[in-house]
Amino acid sequence: MTQESQTPAAAPAPAEPALEPALPPGKHDAEIERLFGAGGPLGPAVGGFRPRRAQTEMAKAIADAIAKQQTLIAEAGTGTGKTFAYLVPALMWGGKTIVSTGTKNLQDQLFLRDIPTVRAALQAPVSVALLKGRGNYVCHYHLERTQQNGRMTSRDDVGYLREISRFLKMTSSGDKAELTRVPENALIWNLVTSTRENCMGAECQYYQDCFVMKARKEAQQADVVVVNHHLFFADVALKDTGVAELLPSANTIIFDEAHQLPDTATLFFGDTFSTSHVLELCRDVLAEGLSHARDGADWGKVVTVVEKAARDLRLTFPQDIVRMSLPQIAPSSEFFPALETLKDALDGMLAVLDKQAERAETLEQCRVRGVELAQKMSAWKYDPKAKVTPGEEAVYWVEAFASSLQLHKTPLSIAPIFNGQREGVPRSWIFTSATLAVKNDFKHFSQQMGLENEVARSWPSPFNYEEQGILYVPKDLPDPNSFGYTDAVLDCALPIIEAAGGRTFLLCTTLRAVKRAAERLRDEFDKRGWDFPLFVQGDRGRTELLDQFRKAGNGVLIGSQSFWEGVDVRGEALSLVIIDKLPFAPPDDPVLAARIEVMEKQGLNGFMHHTLPEAIINLKQGAGRLIRDESDRGVLMLCDPRVISKPYGRRIWQSLPPFKRTREAADVIAFFRPV
Repeated sequence: MTQESQTPAAAPAPAEPALEPALPPGKHDAEIERLFGAGGPLGPAVGGFRPRRAQTEMAKAIADAIAKQQTLIAEAGTGTGKTFAYLVPALMWGGKTIVSTGTKNLQDQLFLRDIPTVRAALQAPVSVALLKGRGNYVCHYHLERTQQNGRMTSRDDVGYLREISRFLKMTSSGDKAELTRVPENALIWNLVTSTRENCMGAECQYYQDCFVMKARKEAQQADVVVVNHHLFFADVALKDTGVAELLPSANTIIFDEAHQLPDTATLFFGDTFSTSHVLELCRDVLAEGLSHARDGADWGKVVTVVEKAARDLRLTFPQDIVRMSLPQIAPSSEFFPALETLKDALDGMLAVLDKQAERAETLEQCRVRGVELAQKMSAWKYDPKAKVTPGEEAVYWVEAFASSLQLHKTPLSIAPIFNGQREGVPRSWIFTSATLAVKNDFKHFSQQMGLENEVARSWPSPFNYEEQGILYVPKDLPDPNSFGYTDAVLDCALPIIEAAGGRTFLLCTTLRAVKRAAERLRDEFDKRGWDFPLFVQGDRGRTELLDQFRKAGNGVLIGSQSFWEGVDVRGEALSLVIIDKLPFAPPDDPVLAARIEVMEKQGLNGFMHHTLPEAIINLKQGAGRLIRDESDRGVLMLCDPRVISKPYGRRIWQSLPPFKRTREAADVIAFFRPV
């Protein structure tokens, strides 16, 4: 293949895909045409609403899947209006419906804005509930205990605790999202919320007032329940989030942002324990032992032995972040004896708890938690000689953070487990996202989720990408793994940022690149006298950064993975999206390495069948930040030269929106000139 034929500029932009041929008429087609039509009820209720053929056809397909209790994989390009396309059929004909979203922010948006809008427009008499994980609700018991113990780690915590106490007297939901004066990631939340392990359940004196129980009760009684993927899969794995009680009666389950499901499900269908879990248990054992059985043991001494063993285990790896599979750890490593020492120390603490647990319900809880941790620790061993049923293979690996060590057992495929969850009661399952296919091929997603034989359909974006934007791949960039690559990207980017008047997202694949880009751009803006406010991931919370970026109107935001998706900046405030590298998963990822090894034993190419499709879906998400509206204009600057130089490059850029394409900076600068 010649260099010329590989070049995006030389390739004609593929035409926007035509709508798929209509299926046989569905039971509710006529009603959907009316609801989504020009004179329908959605127009007056939704500002700027107008009929879109793709949205109407998608709604018909979803209504049909609901009516027939079938599964549907539905990819809808940006701007299709997929939220309304699934909400209208769900509220009209879905019966008991669970809607699961990618994040808590999207969950709140659905519950507070989208569902009320559609419900009012349709005058649908459905009740709706919001259900989050228990860590989102203030716990009366733990708040009171924290106030009594006064174990504050900072002056901020003292002020935050006062705010939370005041909030408790006014809130009806107890949802911490309502209390914006206390940051979502403030450490104080860990002390005033419950976990599955330390919840007192029906024994708690505050059981009747418990916000978690109230939320679950409301969800039981509601027609539509909004959850998030973490909650859904935590429940399926742990039977502890309230979804387990909802599932048997649910007729329809809708996953929005479904491209996130393989990763989320893998997280929860695996098993993880951490040295921080051990330290939290020690903290609670000390507090409860001193409160209820002061004379039963030297609690300080009992706990210190376990704490030291947990910290020593963390220190068997270097200080920086490490990810290694069990077979990669040298047999002579101090890790193995340190793990045995921690097991022995934990057993010693459990022996004391066995004798004292009957003196208080909270001590018995600590004992049960300790037994669970000890069991997880004992089960964390890999026997290469053991026979494993195909589909049940797992990888054992460790992940070291600044102050904790996590030990994981992760299934190589979640398909058999997820299929087991879908068996039984007939119901409809809807999986939707803007990014589920690679060049209109759903195989990668459907194989991961065990949905190979299910119907998959795609509806194109209504945007005119050829008129609204340009895909720009700069010339002469070095290999992405070379030293100084981030600086080379910034050299190319600076004239384009200037032409765009700021208004830029710089999306990086690593935190190291974010840090380097922030240092360099601060220096360059200062030197050149450019008045573009700089917003850097980590300086503030994501929501605050985005709000400030929108208000600035000429800002430059530098972010990594958390800004590649779920971010919506419409209008001129965002006119340039720069992506530094193709988002391939890090080659040292133990789970990825094990999955590829299994694929290659089956005669498949791990890169082409797994690594590349994953990167394309991720890249489509990043590219999707640029054009969010029919009046948006902008440039997608993809800096990785492999898009041109590698044979797989064509597959990548053909999966992106059909922008005009160029390799010339002059074309981009001209695009930004006022008309």
